[in-house]
Amino acid sequence: MALSEFSLIDRFFTRQRVNNPTTRLGIGDDCALLAVPEDCELAVTMDTMVENVHFFAGADPEQLGHKILAVNLSDLAGMGAKPLSVTLALTLPAVDETWLTAFTRGFLTLAERHQVDLIGGDTTSGPLTLTVQAMGLVPKGQALKRSTARAGDFIFVTGPIGDAGLGLRIKQGYASSRPDEALRRFNRPDPACAAGLALRGLATSCIDVSDGLAGDLSHILEQSGVGACLEWDSLPLSDAVREYLQDTGDWSMPLVAGDDYELCFTVSPEKAPLLALPCRKIGIIEPEPGLRLNKDGTIKPFKAKAYEHFS
Repeated sequence: MALSEFSLIDRFFTRQRVNNPTTRLGIGDDCALLAVPEDCELAVTMDTMVENVHFFAGADPEQLGHKILAVNLSDLAGMGAKPLSVTLALTLPAVDETWLTAFTRGFLTLAERHQVDLIGGDTTSGPLTLTVQAMGLVPKGQALKRSTARAGDFIFVTGPIGDAGLGLRIKQGYASSRPDEALRRFNRPDPACAAGLALRGLATSCIDVSDGLAGDLSHILEQSGVGACLEWDSLPLSDAVREYLQDTGDWSMPLVAGDDYELCFTVSPEKAPLLALPCRKIGIIEPEPGLRLNKDGTIKPFKAKAYEHFS
């Protein structure tokens, strides 16, 4: 017998224990109830993944469950917010219990790891579409923003870039001699939640790298009214990505490929020595607008837009 909407919710999405005292009421009523401490602000984000747009048809449902939550937690990390709770909307072409079991395993395993409560959502019939709204807490006045970088700030990134882009190219047919880490980064990204919390009070600006380092950094530059110069030789690139660049000559890939979910942030020279998290300095903020790249001893403008739907 096919599961109804409510029996589907009850079977797959109500078994998670509550992790946060701020969750006063979760799944089961018309709305969830959250208590927000007076000294905090609520950070809210939402992401949608659509089959054949954000993931391939037939993608592993456990990986999808992990990834749709991870990309939202990454947004919270980019604001310095501690993950609190999420809602989940699933549009399904059919009720497939095997698929749902794997999807919820991936989703709830990551939720437990970051002590995130699933507090509600919706299910409906249609083309496979996954939507998560995530909420987090940040002390008042301490949220990391895109609009507050200053000339002279150093630019950092929390980890290697381009591996997820390489993973996509492997999916599309590129034969890498070391595909495992690139595919893991593409399929199961790790949101930099701890790094986001560690950057409170240190970073002058921050953004999560979801649509390509150059394009996402450009959001900081535009909103802060500044420019930047990146140092190609300082970019953290894995051996697998370097091999790809040597094979293909596609040297811009690490700068423009999406799905890295690292944090790109700026810090004043005075506070840079206080950083106590894994990161790499990759450039400097400059007063002249625009993004420039120092590669092979030559500084040239580098124009790259972050990925945009409907463009």
